[in-house]
Amino acid sequence: MEKRTLLAIVLSMLVLLVFYTMQGIFFPPAVQAPKTDSPSQIDMSQPVPPVETAPPNEVMPPVDIAIVPDIPNDLDADSGPALEQRVTIETELLTVVLSNAGGNVVSWKLRQHRDKDDFVEMVLSGNREAHAFTIAFGGLNAQPLTSLFYVNRISEYMVEFYRDFSIPNGGGQFRLTKRYDFRPHDYMFELTVSLDGGHTVQGFNFGGSAYTLSYGPQMGPRFEKIDGRYEYRMYSTFINGKYRKEKANDSNIITSPKWAAVSGKYFTCIAIPLLAHYEVNFSEKAEAGLPSASRLNIIRPPINIPRNADVYRFYLGPKNQDILHTYNNGNNGFGLTDMQLLEVANSRGILSPLEKLLKWLLLAFYKLVPNYGVAIILLTLLVKIVFFPLTKKGSEATLRMQAVAPKIKELQEKYKDNRQKLNTEMAELYKKEGYNPLSGCLPMLLQLPIFFAMYGLFNNHFDLRGAMFIPGWIPDLSMPESIWNFPEGAKLPILGWTALRLLPFIYVGSQLLYGKVTQTPDQQANAQMKMMLYVMPIVFFFILYDMPSGLLLYWIISNVLTMVQQMAINKYLAPRRAAQAAAAAASAAAAVVPPKKKKKK
Repeated sequence: MEKRTLLAIVLSMLVLLVFYTMQGIFFPPAVQAPKTDSPSQIDMSQPVPPVETAPPNEVMPPVDIAIVPDIPNDLDADSGPALEQRVTIETELLTVVLSNAGGNVVSWKLRQHRDKDDFVEMVLSGNREAHAFTIAFGGLNAQPLTSLFYVNRISEYMVEFYRDFSIPNGGGQFRLTKRYDFRPHDYMFELTVSLDGGHTVQGFNFGGSAYTLSYGPQMGPRFEKIDGRYEYRMYSTFINGKYRKEKANDSNIITSPKWAAVSGKYFTCIAIPLLAHYEVNFSEKAEAGLPSASRLNIIRPPINIPRNADVYRFYLGPKNQDILHTYNNGNNGFGLTDMQLLEVANSRGILSPLEKLLKWLLLAFYKLVPNYGVAIILLTLLVKIVFFPLTKKGSEATLRMQAVAPKIKELQEKYKDNRQKLNTEMAELYKKEGYNPLSGCLPMLLQLPIFFAMYGLFNNHFDLRGAMFIPGWIPDLSMPESIWNFPEGAKLPILGWTALRLLPFIYVGSQLLYGKVTQTPDQQANAQMKMMLYVMPIVFFFILYDMPSGLLLYWIISNVLTMVQQMAINKYLAPRRAAQAAAAAASAAAAVVPPKKKKKK
């Protein structure tokens, strides 16, 4: 293989890896609009009878609702409860805290998943307390309700919040009820939003929409920054049997998908509205103390009947494929089937089949040895065994290249001024010698997709989250390891490092040793090859410094196993190398020593 070709391949690999690891997109916080208070309320103490859902017919004209500051202070005592009240729902999987301020969720913790010293919190906020699953009368620009609701604790896993509102200028009164229904063994819950106008309100149309139901402002767990490695937020919908990625902006309005989701590396929020008509929007509008937000908004069209109940189901939990698959087979608390929620956790791209195969093999090894670090080593060993025939052929091709090299050099000197003739003669030489110039680099090219698939696997596979290899050193294979963490808030200038890591240094050592073992004699005398031998590992050191430790473990073990393979191959090829060297020496001697002249008789 020509040196320029090899250099181009290595540089291409570098460009691809840099592109793959630098894919995070950062948005500066937007200026938060001044918050307005919620609409006016006139309270009643008794709950309304059960309501029924009816399809819309003729849309009612828009109406306005009064704003709290317009209500005199002497009526505040009659406008709702005086104190905030918290309700805690505990299941085997969740601890959920709800507030009667808006009837919202203020905390959602996953009891089987930890984030440092606490359970994973799925509802994040900035400088103020988080409020998720808020209701705002109107569209996307309407302000969420924060008024205090009455509380009705129906059962251990069910609670409802209700409050009465008035439409000014004799527009009538209506009641809003939010009922939360949980299941003891499920990450999904059901939220029913009821509007009851009795005989005074015939429909609900506030600025072109009945209300907007929103989850946000951000999905947990907490993260340092959003990029492709540490954490990310992806928006998606499922429409007409197809998974679609969506953009987060006010102009992107999606009509009636089967479900909509906000997803991170390991967790997701999936909304399943049981409505015939609705709209979904994703928003990243920042707020104070929260550099990045990820909101899911469900916009309810106007309602033209006095009583209506809308049912929503939300999955708020891990992106675990086994768990999400239960919503296809009915083995869940709601008996749901064929929901295709598994699409949220599936790999994407041209390498996804390879990533799935590697994940299957990794899980198979984990069942044999319940340690993901050992499973990665076994998987790496299997990959090397599978590719050994190609590696052996590559080494034989390199040996063959050394034999052909003098003839190639001779042709290059002979036809240095005629490129076309040189190419023709080179092709004839390769054909005569039975040599393929690409055979030497083929093993490396074939292993590049393995590397990128491994990156996707270690960066996104849920089961690797928190997977320990060596206690005290590598507690989480999905994250970078460290032997010393810098003081909180401290970063190394320019590089931005927050810890001293050992695996990147071990990688550099293994890569340099790997290059020494696999380098051929003609490469040792080549300046370009020397540069790649010593400079490229240093470049990759900085690229891989904050990579998942599982990926570095794979690469280090791969280097070690390749060195062992190469030493075995070198021993196998030693006689052929010696014979080739002897033949080359004899040929050189024959060219130097002139033939003896015959004596004249």
